[in-house]
Amino acid sequence: MSHGFNCVKEMTLPEVAEQFQSKGYNVLLYDARSVGASGGMPRNQLDPLQMAQDLSDIITYTSSLPSVDSRRILLWGMSFGGMVSGCCAAVDRRIKGLVMVCPLFSFIRPDRRKTVFAQVIKDRVSQLRGNEPFTLQPFNSKGDNPAGMGGAGGPGGIEAYNLMQSAAELGHPDFRNRITLQTYHKLALARPKELLELVDGVPVFMVIPELDDISPPEDQQDGFGRLETPKRLYLAKGKGHLSIMSGEGSQEIIRATEQFFEDALEGRVM
Repeated sequence: MSHGFNCVKEMTLPEVAEQFQSKGYNVLLYDARSVGASGGMPRNQLDPLQMAQDLSDIITYTSSLPSVDSRRILLWGMSFGGMVSGCCAAVDRRIKGLVMVCPLFSFIRPDRRKTVFAQVIKDRVSQLRGNEPFTLQPFNSKGDNPAGMGGAGGPGGIEAYNLMQSAAELGHPDFRNRITLQTYHKLALARPKELLELVDGVPVFMVIPELDDISPPEDQQDGFGRLETPKRLYLAKGKGHLSIMSGEGSQEIIRATEQFFEDALEGRVM
């Protein structure tokens, strides 16, 4: 199970994982490279394509565990983690099914490109001169960020800011409310929706919250439309990006996901 943007595995995932485990599934939670308890430098440099490659290595590790049937591996990812899981599935055909919950596909808003790209290159030059990588909060107190991503400057950005603040206050292990500025360089080069077109023979279940103000529902719908593999869509009425797996309606999503798992493992997703 893959977590969201700059999150750690202790955020949201354990409650969902326990429900899957109660149905007999082995579940592995992990922190992405440079985040939380995982290694990697610079810290909190989020590179979706590197993370997708790392996820293939996680599949290899998981497949080696004695309690795991390597022929029955499923991926589940939320938000940024959903997108990373989709990028992984574009190349790694060992998985039997993929769940993408409120995937985040767009990162650098067109009106922010000129400024943020100039900042990114300035920082790269600075590092070559021996300086430390520049870091910043993913969302400031106004819910904004230089890239304009994740609902920046609006209600979604405020929600994301509050999530990061809550994680820091709760003391989640090794959580750090900072990212490198070079994260935006990595995001600018990523084309996740184009990679979805490469997913072949891996069944996909996408959950789109009706009221998502962090990852626009129409953007998620576009990503779903690009899939040319067996797929199912779940439109979560009345749900937002950060409320998708909690509260009213969440149990229906869990049950639909479990049904997808069963059907994917038995080859019943058309």
